[in-house]
Amino acid sequence: MDAGTDVKDSATQKSESIVKSESIVVDIYDQTYHLRGTDPKYLQQLAALVDAKMRAVTQQGTTVDSLRVAVLAALNIADELVTLQQQHDSVTGSVQQTIKTRAETLAEMLDAVLDGTRKAG
Repeated sequence: MDAGTDVKDSATQKSESIVKSESIVVDIYDQTYHLRGTDPKYLQQLAALVDAKMRAVTQQGTTVDSLRVAVLAALNIADELVTLQQQHDSVTGSVQQTIKTRAETLAEMLDAVLDGTRKAG
């Protein structure tokens, strides 16, 4: 993220044109960044997360180059994101299958009731 760059994409910004962007100053890995966004508290949380990831990388290795630390922290964050996406997809697929199975069961039950009503009537 470049200093002074809006965090949300332009499509999101257009849909939120009523909400005013605010400037915020954050410190990440002993560097100061000026960011703009519609939710300063959220930006602060993101900055704190990135700072914590970079410091964790530093504690686990001998790397002192901040660019290298940033890349390794980004890889850790990307790994967490992909893992969560896979878990989400798995749960979503499971839920969709459950819904499909239950809908089929309900349709069969309804057909059986309707067939019984037709035969009785």
